[in-house]
Amino acid sequence: MNTANLQMEGVLLALAALCDTLMRQGVLTRPDLESALDRAEAGASDRGGDLSEPNREAIRFPIRFLRMALQTGERPLDYRSIAVEIGRMRDGVGDQPGRVI
Repeated sequence: MNTANLQMEGVLLALAALCDTLMRQGVLTRPDLESALDRAEAGASDRGGDLSEPNREAIRFPIRFLRMALQTGERPLDYRSIAVEIGRMRDGVGDQPGRVI
C-alpha cells in the first residue's frame, strides 16, 4: 500500500477522534459539525467541470469518512469497515444512502 494512503488513514482516524472529543466536551455541537461537513462537501461539488466525477468522489471520501466515523460511538474506529460502508453507500447497496451523521 502507498505510504501516503496510510498517512491519510492515520490523519482521518485522528481527526475523527478529535471531533468526537470536541463534541463530548461540548465545544462543538453535532449540528455545528454537520454544518461544517456540509460546507466541505458542497465545496467538492462546486468544483464543476474542472474535475471529473471520480476526482470529486475522491475529495468527498474524507468528509464522508468523518461523518460515518462519528457514528461509531464508543466503539474503536475501524478504517477498513468505515471505508467499505462508504463504498457501499456510494454504489447504492447500503441500507440508507445519503447522510450518515
